Amino acid sequence: MRTLIKLSLVIVLLICLASCKNESKQQKDMAVNFATETAPTKKLSLKEPPQAFKDYWYAGKAEITSYKLEQARYGEIRNGKAVLIYVTEDFLPNKQVKADNQNPNNISVLKLNATKKFNTGLYPYSVMQSTFYPVSNNQHAIKVTSSMQEWCGHVYAQLNNRDKFEVSAFSYFESEGDQNFKLEKAILENELWTQLRINPKSLPTGNIKIIPSLEYSRLKHVKLKAYNAKATLSNDTFSIDYPGLNRTLAIKFNPNFPYDIESWEETFKSGFGKNAKTLTTKATKLKTIKSAYWGKNSNGDEVLRDTLQLN
Repeated sequence: MRTLIKLSLVIVLLICLASCKNESKQQKDMAVNFATETAPTKKLSLKEPPQAFKDYWYAGKAEITSYKLEQARYGEIRNGKAVLIYVTEDFLPNKQVKADNQNPNNISVLKLNATKKFNTGLYPYSVMQSTFYPVSNNQHAIKVTSSMQEWCGHVYAQLNNRDKFEVSAFSYFESEGDQNFKLEKAILENELWTQLRINPKSLPTGNIKIIPSLEYSRLKHVKLKAYNAKATLSNDTFSIDYPGLNRTLAIKFNPNFPYDIESWEETFKSGFGKNAKTLTTKATKLKTIKSAYWGKNSNGDEVLRDTLQLN
């Protein structure tokens, strides 16, 4: 009888152990699934950026560079100004917006706000593109946005990096209207301008597929998708050739850290009908400053615009 009782106790103990082990495995699987669902869309690298990078980009200031702009539009070259504003900030990977507070789950991004202002005869154009690219420098930007204002109206586009690229686009043109669609992931032209600033040698080269900039797709009214391209990298120039678009882009940069952008040229057919011509947009550096510009908002701070030659 005692033997039978002992045997029964052993069997119960084994069942309990198996049940606990199985429950532990289920909890672990649930934790993995939860982590997968809530993890950033970017797979983050744990590698620390070089000290020189941290000293330059985590000093509490933005890098602001002004450029003389010669913009091709409607078959003519228009004079204007371009500004590239680079700054690091904490970013929420799931909401994909700037974080209001510091949090261990935040992602450090190098943000680029690229602006252009030029006139087309009587009326002005204002263009801005924002790219949020992880300092970890792997895969793709987390988010890209673009807005364009002129007297006919304004357009806006936003690309979010999730399971696929999710695009929302709005326009006053009937043919473009309000759109929401998804794209298979490919290299984003917008992100290359920021990837270059982290490490030019990491830029993709060869025959590849690239999604052109949001600015270009709206100015030229071409479908936003990946196009065949050939990318090349020399000591100080990164170039892209889109044969299907008859368009080229060449970015010249300082080959030494912080790899600042000296100039760029973009060649494409500008205008419509008989006025269409192959023209080259050019931007040439004027001045660079480091500034916590968000605090420079008094009338007395306008002198900094003189420094950047923007007035």
